[in-house]
Amino acid sequence: METPRTTATAAQHALDVLAQNTEDTAALDALASSEVLVPVPDDVSDEDATDPGAVALPVIEHPGGEPTVPVFTSEPELAGLLPFVSRYRLVPLGALAAQWPTDDLALTIDGASRHPLTLTSEGVRTLLARPRG
Repeated sequence: METPRTTATAAQHALDVLAQNTEDTAALDALASSEVLVPVPDDVSDEDATDPGAVALPVIEHPGGEPTVPVFTSEPELAGLLPFVSRYRLVPLGALAAQWPTDDLALTIDGASRHPLTLTSEGVRTLLARPRG
């Protein structure tokens, strides 16, 4: 049985590999099959925050850039970029990608780390989406 720590290590390793070769399908598969921490925005109620059928996506607006949803492979990565966030949900990345919105909304994984990965909305759905099983 994998623990979140083991999963985070596998996801971080996949990010390291993708930093060298963005077309490494094994690394993309490993990343898509891992779970990520999705920060829960402060304005989301506890009931909505724990609803298994919905995930509130925190969106960071960059001046002149595409809105981005930050997700993280571990608690230290989350605390490194968003130390004020007190709640998060553990979500399978492939399932999140399979339901990704079609509008311009990028995804950044471990944005403040040595191995960040940012994908466009199309990239999220194309590279990371996995059918629900």
